[in-house]
Order: sequence, then structure tokens, then C-alpha cells
Amino acid sequence: IYSMGITQHTTGTDNVLSLANLAMLTGNVGKASTGVNPLRGQNNVQGACDLGALPNVYPGYQSVEDSEIQTKFESAWGRKLSDQKGLTVVEMMHAVEEGKIKALYIMGENPALSDPNLNRTRKALEEVDFLVVQDIFLSETAEYADVVLPSVCFAEKDGTFTNTERRVQRVRKAVAPPGQARSDWKIICEVATEMGYPMSYGGADKIMDEIATVTPIYGGISFERIDSVGLQWPCLDKDHPGTRFLHEGTFKRGKGKFHAVEYKAANELPDENYPFVLSTGRQLYQFHTGTMTRKSAVINQVSPTGYVEIHPDDAERLAISNGENVEVITRRGTVTTPARVTDNIAKGWLFMPFHFSESPANMLTNDALDPTAKIPEYKVCAAAVNPAPTLRC
Repeated sequence: IYSMGITQHTTGTDNVLSLANLAMLTGNVGKASTGVNPLRGQNNVQGACDLGALPNVYPGYQSVEDSEIQTKFESAWGRKLSDQKGLTVVEMMHAVEEGKIKALYIMGENPALSDPNLNRTRKALEEVDFLVVQDIFLSETAEYADVVLPSVCFAEKDGTFTNTERRVQRVRKAVAPPGQARSDWKIICEVATEMGYPMSYGGADKIMDEIATVTPIYGGISFERIDSVGLQWPCLDKDHPGTRFLHEGTFKRGKGKFHAVEYKAANELPDENYPFVLSTGRQLYQFHTGTMTRKSAVINQVSPTGYVEIHPDDAERLAISNGENVEVITRRGTVTTPARVTDNIAKGWLFMPFHFSESPANMLTNDALDPTAKIPEYKVCAAAVNPAPTLRC
């Protein structure tokens, strides 16, 4: 099991390939309790990827560049489709900057706090001609929006979540949504209909039925079959029991394929002006950009504000005291936040959680991308830290 940190490098793809090499080399593939399994950043990232929330594939990881696949989806959806790959999140912001994208429709994401190099991202959100944000709360991103569409949380909708073991499980509506909030799929259907492409489903179960007709790995999955226990894909037809683990007996291609991975340095390393390595990530009590968790008074009592971790030796050398406000500086910006002096961090390193809008760590991070997965290098950038200037009357 690996977590998302190893992917948030310009060598993220190589890092995962190295894990796959290690799993094959040690025989930890094709049997129970083995494999290379990502611990996703939140629930249903697996399901979103499975069903086409990637720029290069249709649902079921079917390539947009395959003409037969394209024809199948054109027939199912009654529209001509492009055979060109789309853009990833950071690439979209760069395309806005270049004038290539005029409108954005953002669902359940908060790039105004989660994207790297936030000054650049926020400028794109300000400059895009038309911005729609669909979310459960008025996030930092929604403040830039021309239109906000109120959506529902997990407890207010029916559907499925798919976890990292590929298990598709039911989600059941527990309470009615407040006010004008609606399920995401209902909003999409209404918007599509108004734009001249009528979409009408009797319920989330009918959407799953359509998924099964065009997505072979989900071909045998229905709400009825997963009513009490989830199924693991590939599940090819209504009699298929699901697949406990992949590659049983052999790989689909025959023998496994090792990848030779060469060492590559991070895009930005410390120097005389920026002598520290800054890494960003999470802490226990807050979740992502805090859109939900920072609305909890109890959580905020335990985790009220951001901070930067610094090793005691570095703090002593720079005359930084625990709890003192400091300036963390990179080539992209400056953030003022309290110092947390701790030997949990290595000498020469700094760590900041990215949950806090008042000390946005991603104002500092590097938007250099992994060339394959296009994931930004959140985990390494060059930084400096100094005691914050004291205001004098």
C-alpha cells in the first residue's frame, strides 16, 4: 500500500513503477493480500477514475484515442466525440492563462486552495470568462464563480463508492438535502437538457445500468447485486462473482513487465537564497481544504490554525521560537504562519499542512508536473524561513 505523497513529485510515475517492480521481484502479485495498492486521498477517487474522470479515457479506462471505443460511445451517447486527450487540472489553469479555455465548470473541488502556485491559479480563476462551481459549501473557489450550483453531501444522496480494492459499494441517502441543493447527477441532467442534450434517468440505479452496458469491467454490477455486499471489478456479467485480486495465475500480456527507472532530481532544490526543502501535506484533524472540517467547532478547537514545522537546530540558528510567527518564502510567494519547533522534521526541511486559507501552503508550492501523470510537485520546493517582522506603532 502506498499513499499519495510519492506521486506528488515530478518523478511520481517513476516512483510507482518502482513499487510495481518491487512487487513483481518479490512475488507479491497475483495472489491474496498482495499487489500495488494506492491509499487514495479520499473516498471514491477510485470510482471517479474508473468512470472517466481522467483526460485520456472513457469509463473503464477505455482510451479516447481508440477508434472502436470512440464509435461505441458515440453510439451510446448519440454524439460525435473527440479522439484527442483532454487536460489535467493544472494544465487547465495554464490553458486559461493562455486564452485557450474560456469557461470552467468545477464540481466538488477547491483549486483556489488546493492547486500549486496559488497566485497563478487564482489569477486564472479571476480571468476566465465564465466560471461555474458546484459544491456543498461556498468554498474559496466558489467566491470566484459567476454561478454557484448547490450540491449534496454523501449522506444526502444515493449512488456508489468504489474503494482502493476495486470494491463497488452502495451509498444510501440518509437525510433530505437542505434548501435548493440537488444531487450532482440531477444538476448535470438539467444543465445538459437546457443546453440541448436531453438527459433523463429514473434514479441513480438507472445510471449504473447504463454504466454496465458500456464499461466491461463494471458489466455485471447493478444496485441489486451490491445491495448488501459490494463487488470487486472486473465483474464482467450478471453471473460473475467479481475479482478478489488481479493477475491470478498470469498477467494478461503473459510475463510481467519491469521498467528501468533512472534517478531524477526534483525540479527545484535548495540553494543559497532558499536553503530549505519545503514539503506540504495533511495533518490528522483537518481534511483537504477544510471545506467541511473547518466548519466543525470541535475540530477547530483541536486544530485551529496552520503552522510550519522546523527542526530545533534550524530554529535555534535562525532565532525562531516555538509558536512565533515566521515568514515562509519561495520563488512564488510568502506566507506568514506560526512556527512549530519539533524533531519530527529533519534538519534542512520544513513542513506545512495545506488545509488553512489564512496560511495557504500552496501559495508556495511548485506547479512543475510529472511528465506522464501531470501531478504537481507538492512534496519538494526550495524555501527560506525567517522571523516575521514585528509591527511597531
